[in-house]
Amino acid sequence: MKPKHIKDVLLSEIRAVAAKSEEFCYDPQRDFTRKRKLSFESLLKSLIGMGSKSLTNEMIDFFQASSDMPSASAFVQKRAKIKPEALKSVFDGFTQKILTTPSDEMRILAVDGSDIQIPTNPQDESSYFPGANGQKPYNLLHLNALYSLEQHIYVDTIIQGRLDGNEHAALQAMVDHSNIPKALVIADRGYESYNNMAHIQEKGWSFLIRIKDGKTGIKEGLVLPNEDEFDVDISLKLTRKQTNEIKELLKDKNHYRFIASTTPFDYLPQKSRKYDPVRFYELSFRVVRFRITPDTFETVLTNLDADSYPPEEVKKLYALRWGIETSFRDLKYTVGMRDFHSKKVMCIYQEIYAHMIMYNFSEMITSHVVIAKKQRKHTYKANFSVAVHMCRLFFYDRSSPPDLETIIARNLIPIRPERHCTRNLTVKIFHGFLYRVA
Repeated sequence: MKPKHIKDVLLSEIRAVAAKSEEFCYDPQRDFTRKRKLSFESLLKSLIGMGSKSLTNEMIDFFQASSDMPSASAFVQKRAKIKPEALKSVFDGFTQKILTTPSDEMRILAVDGSDIQIPTNPQDESSYFPGANGQKPYNLLHLNALYSLEQHIYVDTIIQGRLDGNEHAALQAMVDHSNIPKALVIADRGYESYNNMAHIQEKGWSFLIRIKDGKTGIKEGLVLPNEDEFDVDISLKLTRKQTNEIKELLKDKNHYRFIASTTPFDYLPQKSRKYDPVRFYELSFRVVRFRITPDTFETVLTNLDADSYPPEEVKKLYALRWGIETSFRDLKYTVGMRDFHSKKVMCIYQEIYAHMIMYNFSEMITSHVVIAKKQRKHTYKANFSVAVHMCRLFFYDRSSPPDLETIIARNLIPIRPERHCTRNLTVKIFHGFLYRVA
């Protein structure tokens, strides 16, 4: 897709949502019924184009320093009338139209979550942490996302309060309502669950999930080779019944497994009476263990075909999962999803969806910029920070092709796949209004 076409697709989705604005207003009988400087459509555009500047400076940029621009107060009052679902609808429609993989090919997706610190609000019980050991109280939202590792765009997202968030339920919901016909879901250890595997299997998709090596995970309940590396086929029949006959079958750990009523599993009745017939759910997968470094190993579960995907290919596929981790970094620090222009949770939801739209918009444009190959030590890629800035200018009609592609192609950074840095686990604090980037 050319940049102009990508922009036209995004603008058409914004217009489509604006055309049914009554569905996304808290008071459809009154909100946006009169003509004002800030229409429903222009409000959506301004939210999508926002970066890390103060609200007034963002307004100046959007209205191109016009003396007729509305005040920041007017913007705040107007945005409070819009439900976050308006931005989510734009995100869904835009993303669906820019997914380009043919229906018969398997899309490679990664699933993960990331915490987002927001202004402290003790009234929001789903996200409020009172703090301990001298730590100040804080609020966290949790962003769950499905990410295309081929196109480098977010496919779906669910936002939850950190305290009542459930990554497993979020993954299942995103899988169940997706319209992608064929996909591979790659997940880290936090997604180890028979229920997750069953939802993906029922969808007709494939999974590749890293599991724990300890005594609390799926691996411990299986009989596996006492070797450093192996590839074992497992075919389990899951049940919630525990009759004497079933207890005998359960001794075969690689073929039968009891699921307690307290363990979520959506494809078996939660409770089973004594005279109910025995029900089984069949789940087939491989347990693959491979070497990462001379002294470390990883174990994964997958239902990928062993002939097409031997252990070495499985190892390469799992390594691709790191793409979603770097995308969260770009989303927060480059696109600006650490700096919000409101303290209201619903308005913060608006901006999260808006930032994800801008991320996808920028990635789609950047991915189609041709990088000239030269005799260099490293392979180079576009500097995403510069690319996002240029894409915002393009979105605001202040830049246009071919200058857009030329500037992006000139600002490059080397790709160093073997570089390793110590992970910084310092707690990131919320950026208040007095400390916003000018």
